[in-house]
Amino acid sequence: MTDEDRRRDVLRRMMESQAYREIMAVNLVGHSLKFVPDAATKAACIHDLEEELEHYEAVASLYEGEGHGNVMDAIQDRLGRVPYPESWLELAMAQFLYDRAGGQHLAEYTECAWEPYAAIVGKILAEEEEHESFGEESLQEMSKSDPDFLAAAQPLFEKWLRVACLSFGRPGTPDSEFAVAEGLKKHDPAEVIQAFIDDIRPTVASCGLSFPDRLEDIGIEAGETVTL
Repeated sequence: MTDEDRRRDVLRRMMESQAYREIMAVNLVGHSLKFVPDAATKAACIHDLEEELEHYEAVASLYEGEGHGNVMDAIQDRLGRVPYPESWLELAMAQFLYDRAGGQHLAEYTECAWEPYAAIVGKILAEEEEHESFGEESLQEMSKSDPDFLAAAQPLFEKWLRVACLSFGRPGTPDSEFAVAEGLKKHDPAEVIQAFIDDIRPTVASCGLSFPDRLEDIGIEAGETVTL
């Protein structure tokens, strides 16, 4: 495989990864609307869902325009990897961690050397800034009002922390090194996971939650490169 062929292959998988994230966000929120406690919050969730669907369609269009076909055919088998929330608390936790991880992931591509992808990423990030705090604010409110919050929230935190960290990909792979060297993304996944951990740390503390001793304890192969 030539460097140009490899570059095209890496870009293809980057688009598949983002399309997967967007359609999973749609499915996750759509499934969980039954847990949302009031009409106003449901309406906000539906707005976010519609936005995520538009983002999926933008990535799918770019993917098809590059001659890769229907992106759903490429990602269909992955759609069972992310669990669905089973309560309002779990939806808030998923939105705090999985949605926040999505923003951290996208920030890696704002200066992508392939301009069409950088343009789409910039648009998605700008629009998602409006609802990035939804899960965080919901968790903080519940942590103050529900005396049973911590017992229920801690295992959900570890569950969705794992899902969020896995979504960044495996650290130290040859393809990751190639993508950074080619200017397609900024950092190796280990560095992105660290930035994500540091970003959520204040909210985790304010809600009384605790990180596991090591990421390996929840099945993340980040080694000692990530500090909790």
